[in-house]
Amino acid sequence: MRVVSLLPSATEIVAALGHGAALVGRSHECDYPDAVKTLTACTRAKLEPGLSSRAIDDRIRDIVARGLSVYEVDAETLRRLAPDLIVTQTQCEVCAVSEAELAAAVAEWTGVRPAIVSTTAATLAGVWDDIRRVAAALGDDGADACLVEALQLRMRAVQDRLADARTRPRVACLEWLEPLMAAGNWVPELVAMAGGEDVLGQADADSAWIDWPTLVGADPEVIAVMPCGFDIARSRGEMPALTARPEWAGLSAVRAGRVYLTDGNRFFNRPGPRLVESLAILAELLHPDHIETRYRDDGWEPL
Repeated sequence: MRVVSLLPSATEIVAALGHGAALVGRSHECDYPDAVKTLTACTRAKLEPGLSSRAIDDRIRDIVARGLSVYEVDAETLRRLAPDLIVTQTQCEVCAVSEAELAAAVAEWTGVRPAIVSTTAATLAGVWDDIRRVAAALGDDGADACLVEALQLRMRAVQDRLADARTRPRVACLEWLEPLMAAGNWVPELVAMAGGEDVLGQADADSAWIDWPTLVGADPEVIAVMPCGFDIARSRGEMPALTARPEWAGLSAVRAGRVYLTDGNRFFNRPGPRLVESLAILAELLHPDHIETRYRDDGWEPL
């Protein structure tokens, strides 16, 4: 089977299911496992490189307001790769190519068209369902049960180490910095599993724009910065959008030195196998006395 994945998390799912060798194409953002970087990219973004958080948001709002997509599909490259299966998503119109855009790109193909499978996860249970859906499309129903069980066991191992934690810190997970956005979907579930209380996000709900009075009113004890698509260095460069605000210094998390920059590109915002590592990172931030520090400088850094 020849597979094209147009979503980073889906690429990771295909590889984790043991079918990485079937991949012949990817999105421009797919970068894990390392071997996929050599594959042909079949999409591109309409955003100029190097834009600030505010500029990215303004540009995306303008594109969407004009009824356009943030991404472009290279239909000719897709046709040349001749995939049997294409994996995309329906969860977020600004995160990756949508199923509708992909269907339009292959609408005029002659002969046998590829099967299209879309991931839809908004919760951890949805991630497990996506793994099962992709495995079925790959013709490997047995692999999904093994993978899901292994991931769930690793998550339970983290929870078991937190069983005697006496506190549940109040946490704010910021998915965008200017304007502010609170992480939703599966992130509040991860916070709860890591022994915390998410004071802004709602599980199984879209990430939500918030204003500064909302953040100040929530007054979190811990702030985890995880902008979608940003690594730690990129997030650090964007932090003046927060630290320059007069309200910032008065937040409990800031006064306690419990503001952490995480790699929102590799973790947290990809609904796939590395949500296990995302849980471990949160556990390290919230309960360092219960969890061995493994991901500092790789998955997170203190501000």
